[in-house]
Amino acid sequence: MKKIWGMLFLIVSYASFGQNKFTAVVKNETTGLSMPSVHILNLTKVIGTISDQKGSFEIEVKANDTLYFSYLGYKPLKIAVTNDMIKFGNAEFNMTELAFALEEIVVRPYKLTGYLDIDVRNAPINTARRYSISGLPNRGYEAGNQNPTAISKALGNIFNPADFLNNVFGKNPNEMRKLKKMREDDEIKNLLASKFDRQVLMQLLGLNRLDIDEILRNCNYSDVFMKEANDLQILEAISKCYDEYRILKL
Repeated sequence: MKKIWGMLFLIVSYASFGQNKFTAVVKNETTGLSMPSVHILNLTKVIGTISDQKGSFEIEVKANDTLYFSYLGYKPLKIAVTNDMIKFGNAEFNMTELAFALEEIVVRPYKLTGYLDIDVRNAPINTARRYSISGLPNRGYEAGNQNPTAISKALGNIFNPADFLNNVFGKNPNEMRKLKKMREDDEIKNLLASKFDRQVLMQLLGLNRLDIDEILRNCNYSDVFMKEANDLQILEAISKCYDEYRILKL
């Protein structure tokens, strides 16, 4: 019995080795004031948290993990965790505000005639389908043109060695495995639902903006969806495409 308990102790100790609860605070670089509601992601472990009213946060880390700080209107911050940071704790991170130049916006209204039959025929039609995201309110989200030829197109792509999807999904299995973890973490989902710039997705998946657009395009998602979807919708779209890719590869 003692041997069994000893083995269990060793297993638990090994599993927790190198894992630490890291505590720090986030401040505005210019004012020195604490920043609440900053999203902090551990890109290595694919987990997230948010700073409290005092700018403090706690997150699980180990040495060499990468932390990513994100807040609307501020420059994203990426930090590599060191042993000293874990040992001494009470680290302080400063975020810098971004300066935005507003550009002129030209609104081009539809040319309506006043005759309903004519205006209805001339109005642009979005033929993309809609879908829902599990765990979010029952709202519809515009998706791609999932037609009967989509599967045959994907199948043809898989057997094409030069195909972009095969190159991205096949050569980046570790990054693609993060998709499931991203969908399970509420803090990451909440952050992605409020973003449209793809920056967090790019950091988590190790892809650039062009790669993300190309993945969606090869998965038959419309240009309208790619332009207007938030980052959570993009995550769901890539996840669905990757799941179909894996099934066809079996």
